[in-house]
Amino acid sequence: MATLSLKPSERYQLSDWHNNSYLLSTNAEQQREASYQIRQEARVLRNETNNQTIWDERDNQDRLAERIDTVNRMKEKLDKCLTDLDAEMDALAHIKESAEQNLQAKNLPMDVAIECLTLRESRRDIDVVNDSVEQQLHKEVAVIEATKKALQTKVTLAFEQLCLLQEVRQQLNSDHRDKMEALDIDRGCLSLTLQSPNLSLKANPTRVPDNTSSLQQWDEFSQFIINRAETEMKHSVELREAIVLTIAETNNELEAQRVATEFTFRKRLREIEKLYSELKWQEKNSLEEIADMQQDIRHLEDDLQRKMLNLKLCHTRLESRTYRPNLELCRDQAQYGLSDEVCQLEETIKILKQKLAQTQDALDSLFKHLAHLQADIACKANTLLLDTKCMDTRRKLVVPAEKFVPEVDTFTRTTNRVLSPLKKCYLEQT
Repeated sequence: MATLSLKPSERYQLSDWHNNSYLLSTNAEQQREASYQIRQEARVLRNETNNQTIWDERDNQDRLAERIDTVNRMKEKLDKCLTDLDAEMDALAHIKESAEQNLQAKNLPMDVAIECLTLRESRRDIDVVNDSVEQQLHKEVAVIEATKKALQTKVTLAFEQLCLLQEVRQQLNSDHRDKMEALDIDRGCLSLTLQSPNLSLKANPTRVPDNTSSLQQWDEFSQFIINRAETEMKHSVELREAIVLTIAETNNELEAQRVATEFTFRKRLREIEKLYSELKWQEKNSLEEIADMQQDIRHLEDDLQRKMLNLKLCHTRLESRTYRPNLELCRDQAQYGLSDEVCQLEETIKILKQKLAQTQDALDSLFKHLAHLQADIACKANTLLLDTKCMDTRRKLVVPAEKFVPEVDTFTRTTNRVLSPLKKCYLEQT
């Protein structure tokens, strides 16, 4: 008899079977409902994210464009500041060069003043005097040194200011280059689209570099450089005005001193010429007096010789009358007369000899004084020549170098036009 072999397994109830079918249907409906909800949310999310992305991109494009405008306005400020700075540097360099030329031009007045002082050291004897001309020449040297010092100070200040301006220009130029590079980068970013090539994901693109500055720092930095440049340009303008004023003041002071010195020179020359003429007149009168004195001495000597002859005559007569014989040797009127004549002649001869000695002493004094006069005349002639040479040398201050022709010879210190008579007298005296 056959037997039924049953596989041992778990058996479910019919209710379990129905519950399982119901759960499957219910879960299917719930899953479909959940899927539908997710699909709707996904569509909303897509729309929202697409709109957000579009608006974010548009906002960032506007921000980039606005930033480009901001940077460009700052760049234009830097452009204007650089242009103004270059113009100011050129103006300051030009005025500095002018001050250097004026400083160099002061060497000629200094050389002329020193040459005049050196020439006047060749004066002799009493003419080596600390007169007003020498005082004015020393004052002129002091004025020239003061003007050179003032100009040198301004040149140094101008050089230092140019260095400061150059430093500011380098900062402006560096900031300007940074602005140009930033503008190129931002314009490149603004020009990128979804169709642009070379778009790729970057590693940590939202990182903040260590040297990143804030917007306030960016604005303050550029504005600080511009403000500093404007301040330095203002100082440069003030310095240029001060240099122009210094150049004008130094030129006026030097010109006033030159006029004063040359006026003193002319006054001194007139004074020496007047004294020279007086000495020449005294020399002429002294020579005439010497000639008269010499003639009177010759007359005195002649009279003395005649008086000696008269004395000899009286002596001879008296001696001869001593040989009268006997009573004829009497003291008669002739004897008394001859004796009186001898006494008178001896007294006259004594007086004449005294007067002759006195006259010769006076003549010697005249000769000595004439020698002093002639020596002083030679000194005055030498001084006139030296001062005239100084005046001729000072013509360099008003006559261009290419047109200057000395009127006084350098070696003989003479001039054919004015000093020929003076030269002749000077050579005669020396």
